[in-house]
Amino acid sequence: MRTRVKICGITRAEDADIAIRHGCDAIGLVFYEPSPRYVLPAVAKEIVAKLPPFVNAVGLFVDAAPEHVQAVLREMRLDLLQFHGDETPEYCRQFGQPYLKAVRVSANTNLLQYAAAYADAKALLLDACVPGLAGGTGATFDWTLIPRDFPMPIILAGGLDANNVGDAIRQCHPYAVDVSGGVERQKGIKDADKIAAFMRGVAVNG
Repeated sequence: MRTRVKICGITRAEDADIAIRHGCDAIGLVFYEPSPRYVLPAVAKEIVAKLPPFVNAVGLFVDAAPEHVQAVLREMRLDLLQFHGDETPEYCRQFGQPYLKAVRVSANTNLLQYAAAYADAKALLLDACVPGLAGGTGATFDWTLIPRDFPMPIILAGGLDANNVGDAIRQCHPYAVDVSGGVERQKGIKDADKIAAFMRGVAVNG
């Protein structure tokens, strides 16, 4: 089974078009205002409206008030919600939408415990643990911390780019990889050549 690709931190329609043209499976829209990749809901709505069939729109939230999530959902269709903070399983389930739960992985992280707690998530998204930052850090983590025969799909994130995505796929065999900073020319602005190189790295190895 081929490795899927989510390109996160899309802030412009033209970047979504480039990502789609190069074969990504999903785009990520960040609805977390402190992030340099935050996208206004009105802009995100226009991006989502132009997505072709079979490309998923993923909305990323970090410890958001439920009312904020619901307001975004009233504005646009999101195929998946991605919760990137300290949200409980009950919080994630309340919206009645398919969701991903991000986990910031360190040596002390019990991933099997997360898999049990968030068993109804579509996948766990595994990211680097950098104190004070919710994600998008550009840092990798120790991939050997992922248990073998993990009981649910894994989306691998954290510091991926064209140079290391092949190693990541060969070592971790994730369902999907998630990239943001690794395909940018500056925060929030994607680079077509980097996206193309990243997608080639995925295709060759996964």
